[in-house]
Amino acid sequence: MLVSEFFIVFFYGVILIGISVTLDIVWAQTIPFRLLYYCIRAPGVIVHECTHIFGCLIMGAKIQKVVLFSESGGSVSYTRPVIPYFGDVVISMAPLFGISLILVGITWVFQTYSGCYFPSFPQYLDTVNTVQELFSDLISLFYQNLFVHFNIWFLFYLYAVISLAVSIAPSGQDIKNSAIGLIIILIVGILILWSNIPFVVNALLVVTRIVGIGITLGFVFGLIAFIVSIPLIIIYIKNKSAIQ
Repeated sequence: MLVSEFFIVFFYGVILIGISVTLDIVWAQTIPFRLLYYCIRAPGVIVHECTHIFGCLIMGAKIQKVVLFSESGGSVSYTRPVIPYFGDVVISMAPLFGISLILVGITWVFQTYSGCYFPSFPQYLDTVNTVQELFSDLISLFYQNLFVHFNIWFLFYLYAVISLAVSIAPSGQDIKNSAIGLIIILIVGILILWSNIPFVVNALLVVTRIVGIGITLGFVFGLIAFIVSIPLIIIYIKNKSAIQ
């Protein structure tokens, strides 16, 4: 059971990162005006860097330099965290979970105060039925807000989702910083599984499911951004085909 939980978290985490990176490339190369591209990217980049700052604060790493946004993105320089390796993972992977939680909050605000319709997305995609339910909910989301009862606030919501979803993936440097820590966590997880100590295995299962819910939420928002980006993806593919 726990092995399958590990696989699910890893699988959707990789897909989420892939969606985010792909959309960043597509938006960067299909938006004709750089200023417009920066306007789309800026909120997401700023929030991305702020999650790194938060990760530094809770892991005891001293912040040395912060660039919230520039033409090349943003960055946060910091000293080694108090808890080595694990702290690096928390700081580097903070956008995956931090941005997902922020998007949950934004969704609640738009649902509560602007009348946007949001279905109850599944919190965990561990069966074929839950995946089918997710895609049915996504269709309902766009259909209800754009066709049944058009809500202009939903367009602002989509802007927020696109900006944040494009920035949810850890950068190459983030992955390098957390690589050793991720390997250590994986090895420790395997050792816990082999130990068969009930309370330790159950604790690992709880942590895995919490992480899995965060990854799933990010995946859902990534899919929303992907659907909105389909016209640009088509343009991107056509441009690549024309060059070849």
